[in-house]
Amino acid sequence: MTEHKDERTSHMENKRSDERNQKDRGSRPTQRQGQAHYFTKPFPFAVELGFFAGFIWGGLHWLFHLLHFTIVPLGFLAEPFFKHKFIYTAAGHLTGWLFFILFSVLASLIYTFTLKKWKGPLPGMGYGIFWWLIVFVLVGPKLDMVKPLNRLTWDSVITEFCFFLLWGLFIGYTVAMEFTDERKREPEKAGV
Repeated sequence: MTEHKDERTSHMENKRSDERNQKDRGSRPTQRQGQAHYFTKPFPFAVELGFFAGFIWGGLHWLFHLLHFTIVPLGFLAEPFFKHKFIYTAAGHLTGWLFFILFSVLASLIYTFTLKKWKGPLPGMGYGIFWWLIVFVLVGPKLDMVKPLNRLTWDSVITEFCFFLLWGLFIGYTVAMEFTDERKREPEKAGV
C-alpha cells in the first residue's frame, strides 16, 4: 500500500512540474532529452543590444572626436535641443552620449522587429549606411545637427561613414546571430 501511495505522489509531482513547464515555456530555456531550446524575447534583447551599442560606439565616437578624426561632436544628436556651446562642454558630451544610447536603442528595436531574419553581416552594414544617409544627408543638415557634407572635412566624412557602417554591423550581426543561428536550436547529430 505504501508503494502505491509513493507512485501516486510521484505522479502528482510530475503533473505539477509539467504544468510549471507549460507556464514558464516562453520565459526561460527548457531542456528535454539533452537538448536545449532557447526562446529569446525580442523587445528586451533589442533594448539591451541598443544600450550596449550606444555605450560602446558612443564612447568610440567620443574618442574619434578627441583624436580629431572627426569634427562632429558626440552631442550632434542633441544639437536641436540644446545650445551649440553646451554641446562642446563635458556635460554636453555626456548628454550627447546619452542621446546616442537612446538613438541606438531605437535603431536596434527597429532592426530587431523588421530585419531580424536576415542572415550575415551585409544587412547590418547596409542598415548603418542607411542611418548615415539619414543623419548626414537628409535630416541632419536641415535640423542643424551636422554641417552639410560639403562643409565637413574629408576626414570627418570618411570617419563618420565608417563609424556608422561598423555601428550598423554591430547591431545587425548581433541580431542575426541571435535570431538566425540554428546551431542552438537543432539537436546534435549522433556521433558528431
